[in-house]
Amino acid sequence: MAAAVRLALIVLLLLGPGGWGHAEPSRDSLREELVITPLPSGDVAATFQFRTRWDSELHREEVSHYRLFPKALGQLISKYSLQELHLSFTQGFWRTRYWGPPFLQAPSGAELWVWFQDTVTDVDKSWKELSNVLSGIFCASLNFIDSTNTVIPTASFKPLGLANGTDHYFLRYAVLPREVVCTENLTPWKKLLPCSSKAGLSVLLKADRLFHTSYHSQAVHIRPVCRNARCTSISWELRQTLSVVFDAFVTGQGKKDWSLFRMFSRTLTEPCPLAAESRVYVDITSSKQDNETLEVNPPPLTTYQDVILGTQKTYAVYDLLDTAVINNSRNLNLQLKWKRPPENGYIHYQPAQDRLQPHLLEMLIQLPANSVTKVSIQFERALLKWTEYTPDPNHGFYVSPSVLSALVPSIVASKPVDWEESPLFNTLFPGSDSSSYFVRLYTEPLLVNLPTPDFSMPYNVICLTCTVVAVCYGSFYNLLTRTFHIEEPSKGGLAKRLANLIRRARGIPPL
Repeated sequence: MAAAVRLALIVLLLLGPGGWGHAEPSRDSLREELVITPLPSGDVAATFQFRTRWDSELHREEVSHYRLFPKALGQLISKYSLQELHLSFTQGFWRTRYWGPPFLQAPSGAELWVWFQDTVTDVDKSWKELSNVLSGIFCASLNFIDSTNTVIPTASFKPLGLANGTDHYFLRYAVLPREVVCTENLTPWKKLLPCSSKAGLSVLLKADRLFHTSYHSQAVHIRPVCRNARCTSISWELRQTLSVVFDAFVTGQGKKDWSLFRMFSRTLTEPCPLAAESRVYVDITSSKQDNETLEVNPPPLTTYQDVILGTQKTYAVYDLLDTAVINNSRNLNLQLKWKRPPENGYIHYQPAQDRLQPHLLEMLIQLPANSVTKVSIQFERALLKWTEYTPDPNHGFYVSPSVLSALVPSIVASKPVDWEESPLFNTLFPGSDSSSYFVRLYTEPLLVNLPTPDFSMPYNVICLTCTVVAVCYGSFYNLLTRTFHIEEPSKGGLAKRLANLIRRARGIPPL
């Protein structure tokens, strides 16, 4: 009986003073969303945002238990008295001219800017220690941040959250433009998510797909925000963002039709169980403007309209917490299809494969009179294998000339051509219409200078190696194959007899 009473007391203590079924409301929340935007260039941009909000004042209260907010970042806020922290890793450059304005742009490489609390006495020391700690958390070269690449802006980089003052003495900014972004930076970034990459939108964060893009940017933003409308207390907001731009021609085989599986090699199966909101937004503004040329499957249940960056936008909304969105097969694969070919659908592009096939770009365009058309292609220089260089590599490598085939309007209407009676120079290109004639032009070949190694060094190494091998091998071979004989000294010879004759003539005893 006594044992039963003790067991009952333990159960009541575990339930807590609130009684049966009463639990303390959570002080933190998670929202996740994905925005898919078809770009004017035919590419597709995907922007992930994961927002963790924590109703806690880390500067005033001691926190020992962390639920959704990462403990590593929470300890940084408390230890270094941070007001705001903004860190980004970017590979590539956002081309606003072709892609439009981004939600949040970042420079190439690594960027870090921090606002410290006004209670910090030595800002430079805290800045240096903070950059070293962040270098270890995100496996980056942020430890190279020092006074030589740190500035204190006074006009830009105002606080994005709540701020008691704007004394720029407590602001530090640095950029490492040569920082290379790779999976070593993405892995710790994903580990900060409450569901990591196990459920929710984070299952789409597959490294081999995210880095096979034209643009990749991941960031971490920490700032204080108001907890209520009167802003009587504050909360800490952690916003993790990731933006990528998929190349329409490389990953889509020249087609503007897209799907989640084609972009990420995965589909959505379930929301993050810790998320209070999990949604996917698809920009369908172009479909409303272009007479519904864009079709989204499955059809959205709701839409969202608002002015974004000065432009009226319409988004198809897919709420992953709605059981009607994810079907019984637990598989959501959003697809974007164009009902009619876009304006640049006659374009044919075949990407090159190393040492297998070259690039091929064909465009069918109509040029107005007295106009200039410029076609440019970006390329990167790369090192070749030493056996692939020509005998004169310093001269450069030639790129095949471009071909321009055109039907030029004829000033004078020509009569039909009789192939047998006309001269040969007039019957090379057949013409079906007398109002125009066919012309094929070629540009000059392009001479490209590629990085060339110093071929004299291998020659010197080969000569020196062959000389050493020949000398060593000859010596060892001579010692191993030579036969040695011991010769007995002879009793006398011609020299000895001549010497004795001379000694006798001088009266000296012979030898």
